[in-house]
Amino acid sequence: MNHNAGKKIVIHSYKHDKTLHRMWKNATILEDNDEFIIVANKRTKVVESTGRFWYTREPSVSFFFKNHWYNVIAIIKKGEVTYYCNVGSPVLIDDEALKYIDYDLDLKVDSDLSYKILDIYEYKVHQELMQYPEDIKLILAKEMLNLRARIDKRLVPFDAGFVLSWYNKFLSLKG
Repeated sequence: MNHNAGKKIVIHSYKHDKTLHRMWKNATILEDNDEFIIVANKRTKVVESTGRFWYTREPSVSFFFKNHWYNVIAIIKKGEVTYYCNVGSPVLIDDEALKYIDYDLDLKVDSDLSYKILDIYEYKVHQELMQYPEDIKLILAKEMLNLRARIDKRLVPFDAGFVLSWYNKFLSLKG
């Protein structure tokens, strides 16, 4: 199932109204299994829907779940791992890119695995503006609870050693 390992890919995040939200120009697939796709990158170009772009400062290993409505970006800085979690649709992959719908709500997780919820206002505005269906809102609430339980129980990928071992695989592919 891991026929994509080592392959370079672009990542697209969309909004509920199908508009492109953000694009990561270059990531390397490390694992593609039934549960998730793991990608890593270092100093990659990120293009916003406005055309504005920037480069990621720290290397990261990202976990895009296929059966959960969130993804997790593990950011590596000075040997510490912090996490940025996006509440969004399960990931799809095609010839063009790895794709998901971003549903605004985010969790910022520190290296001690304490966390805070971000962008609640943005979520409220967008759910009104783009008229998120009730079933989607229920799924998002349930998946936010699932994500928080995953952090509390230290389940994959919330383990710095696990993340760093994937990052080392990435470095050995690049080397």
